[in-house]
Order: sequence, then C-alpha cells, then structure tokens
Amino acid sequence: MAKGITRERIIQAALDVLDERGADAVTVRAVAQRLDVKAPALYWHVRGKQELLDEMGTEIHRRVQQSLTLDAAESWTGALADYAAALRREYLLHRDGARTFSGTRLTDPEVLRAQEPWLRRWTAAGTSVADLITSAEIVTAFVVGFVIEEQERSQSAEADPDRYALAARDAAVGDGAPLVRAAGHLRASDDDAFERQLGIVMSGIVATFEE
Repeated sequence: MAKGITRERIIQAALDVLDERGADAVTVRAVAQRLDVKAPALYWHVRGKQELLDEMGTEIHRRVQQSLTLDAAESWTGALADYAAALRREYLLHRDGARTFSGTRLTDPEVLRAQEPWLRRWTAAGTSVADLITSAEIVTAFVVGFVIEEQERSQSAEADPDRYALAARDAAVGDGAPLVRAAGHLRASDDDAFERQLGIVMSGIVATFEE
C-alpha cells in the first residue's frame, strides 16, 4: 500500500477529476495521476472504476445525511422533501454529479445504518417501511432525472451561449404553432422549476400513501 494513500484522499482526488474534466474522465489511472502515484497503488482501496464510483457516491450520500436533521421536519413527507433538496444541492456541487453518482452502491455500512433512526421515527408514526422506501425511490429518481437535465443544459449553454436562445427557437417554430412558441417562453428558473415539480411529486406521494 502506497504511503499516505487513503480512501479519503482517493475519493477527494476522484471528485477533483470529476469537477475539472467530467464523468468520462474519472478513471483509476486519472486519479492515480492526480495523486502522483501509479494506478496499482490504488488497488488496495479500489479495484476498478465502478468501485471508485461507488465510493464517490457513498461519500455524496454521507454528506447528504450530515446536512439533514432528524427533528427538522414535522412529517415524513416533509423530511423526504428536505432530502430531495439536499440531494440536489450535493449533485450540483459537482460537474456531471447526478449522472456520475446515480446507480452507485453504498459501500459504507455506517451510511446504511444512518437510515435506521429515520425509518424508526416514521414507522412509529404509522407509515410502513415499504411505503417510505417506495417514496424515497420515487423522489430520488425525480432528483436524478431533473439534475441530469439541469446540468446538461447548463454545460451545453456554457459551450454555446446561443444554444437555447428563444428568438432562434421562435423563428424555427414559425407562425403556425403559437402554443408551441408560447410554451417555450414559460420555462422557469431551475430553482423554481425544481420546487414546483417536486411539489407535484410530493402531492402524488401524499395522495397515495396518506389517504
């Protein structure tokens, strides 16, 4: 094992590579170069790219958990909405965050066990574990999809500032589809769109599991 190489340093180096060069650039070799060691020096900690991504995703979920307070919400749906907002914030801190971390496996048992107090509190209040987990999976899927689209649009616009210009869109649509043209002008800010759409998702969850 290379002296001074820890799992924590590897994860931070991987996040640095991600932020600088994007998801496709995150490899064991690239992280090793960042740490100024040879790739085999990292295999004591991570055996390949997928395990590296799993460790990165686990760190993101650890940070999400640390940003939340068990007693901050008065209901399990309120806690779930807080989780959604925290997950989005963490994803947005990193280039290609949602695309990189979605589908990763939690590798730290402590991150898994940290869910226990939340499940205990809300099952004691009358909601089943199955309903809590299903709702969390729905909300997670929404956040992942929303942020992937949000980040892709933002990064595309950085490369080409005119990519989403409304004037060009209006000209392409022409005069024969006024509703389509009007729809293009309705796009809200990402923050406002997230709040509104999350509210719709949460309304569906409440209607399904609290009636």
